[in-house]
Amino acid sequence: MNYRIIGNDGKTYGPTSAEQIHAWIAQGRIESRTPIFADGASDWTFVGLLPEFAGNFGTAPQTISPPKSATSQSLKTNTCALWSLICGIISCIPCCWCCMPFNLVGLVLGIVALAQLSSRRETEAGRTLAIIGLVLSAASLFLGIVWAIISLATDPSKFQMNFNSN
Repeated sequence: MNYRIIGNDGKTYGPTSAEQIHAWIAQGRIESRTPIFADGASDWTFVGLLPEFAGNFGTAPQTISPPKSATSQSLKTNTCALWSLICGIISCIPCCWCCMPFNLVGLVLGIVALAQLSSRRETEAGRTLAIIGLVLSAASLFLGIVWAIISLATDPSKFQMNFNSN
């Protein structure tokens, strides 16, 4: 069976054999709490918890979770960040004023996502999605405002309302 360990320097070593692990334990390079992954296992554990190595240590190690870098957890994508990106993309479709709500919603969702992600760095991802959604929404809003100002300056009659009553 092959094993991988995470050294004190945070690097992963292996695959290596049980004999090599025994040699590293004898040299003092591996402690009972060194994270180890055995081929065929479902998750990382500690060297001292595996029966084939437990006899090399005086007492059983405390049961604590392996370091975050040793676990294969995938981060959940923040929903607000994803919707900010979607609204930002939709707001860039050139179809006059119908996209105005999308760029406003994209801006709000992007800001909310960045605020949420700053407190949930360990469990959620999506900072890049939120930033891209914000940039696209802001650019679309800016271009829409510029287009409205230019249209108003070139032909003000388009924007005049008739308040005369008969």
